[in-house]
Amino acid sequence: MAYGWDPAWIREMRNRPRALLTLSGKPVMAHVPDGEDATPVLAALEAGKSIDGFDAIAAETAELENKALRKRERPFVLPLDPDNPEPVERAAYDAAYKGVTDALTLYLWRKPAFYLTRWAARAGLSPNFITLVGAILCALAFYLFWQGEYWLGVASGFIFMVLDTVDGKLARCTGTSSEWGNVFDHGIDLIHPPFWWWAWLHGLAAYGKPLTPLYATIVLWAIILGYILQRMIEGAFMRRFERMHIHVWQKIDSQFRLITARRNPNMVILFAALLVGRPDSGLVLVAWWTIISLIFHAVRYAQASEAEARGQKIASWLEA
Repeated sequence: MAYGWDPAWIREMRNRPRALLTLSGKPVMAHVPDGEDATPVLAALEAGKSIDGFDAIAAETAELENKALRKRERPFVLPLDPDNPEPVERAAYDAAYKGVTDALTLYLWRKPAFYLTRWAARAGLSPNFITLVGAILCALAFYLFWQGEYWLGVASGFIFMVLDTVDGKLARCTGTSSEWGNVFDHGIDLIHPPFWWWAWLHGLAAYGKPLTPLYATIVLWAIILGYILQRMIEGAFMRRFERMHIHVWQKIDSQFRLITARRNPNMVILFAALLVGRPDSGLVLVAWWTIISLIFHAVRYAQASEAEARGQKIASWLEA
C-alpha cells in the first residue's frame, strides 16, 4: 500500500507466475503461485528487498498493450504520499484515457476533464450520475438545435461532450465501473448523433438558412446512412479480426480516428460554420466528410481482408 499503480499491472501479473514488479529496484507486487508459501515474499515486500527465484519486471521500462483502451503504454507505478496525492491522481487519470480517439477528447479537454473528474470523485458523485446529467444536456442540445438556437445548443452539446469524457474516467479511476453504466454511457453515444444532425437541419428554417426539401433530404440521409454504415464496418472488422478495432490496425487508422466523421469532429465543422453565420453550409460539409470517412473505412476493411487472404496476420500496430 506504499505505492499507487495502474490496474493494468493486476492483469499482467496475473498471467506471470513468480514475477516481481519493481520500482527503483524495490519490490512493489509479486505473483506467488497457488500453493506456495507467501510468508517470505510478504516479508521481502515489507522490507523492500529483492526476492530470490522471481523474475523481476522494472516498472520504469516495461511497456504493455492495453486493448480495451486502444493504446500501448508504460503503466505507472508511483510512491503514494497521502499528503500529496496529485501525482498518482494524474497518473491514474492518464492511464484511464483511451490512446486512440478523436482530437478534442485527446487534446482539447483532457486537462479540464481531469479537474472535473477529481472534483466528482471527492464529492462522491457516481459515474452514472454524471452520465445522467450529460444525457439531460444532450437532450437539451437536441431541443435547442431544433429551435435554431444554435449557439446555446452548441454550448449545451460541448458541456455534454466533456462530461462524456468525465464519466468513463471517473468509473475507471474509482473502480466503480458497472455493466449498466457501460450500456447507459455507450448507448447514448451510439444513438444520439443522428438525432442531433436531424435537429440541426430542422432548425435551419428558424435560423433563416433553410435548405430546399430535396437537398435537405439528401444531406440528412448521407449523414445518417454514412454514420450507420461506418459503425457496421467497425463491427464487421471486430468480428472478423479477433475483436480488434479498425482504428488500431495500422498507424494511419489511429491517426484518421482523430478526425473521422464522428460526433466531436462533426461538431467542430458545425461550430466553424456557425462562426461565419452559415450553419447550412456546415451541415453540408458534415455530409461530405461523412461520405469521405465512410470511403476511407470501407477501403481499409477491403485492404485488411485482402491482406488476410494473402496469409498476412492482421494485428494491431500497438502490439509491436
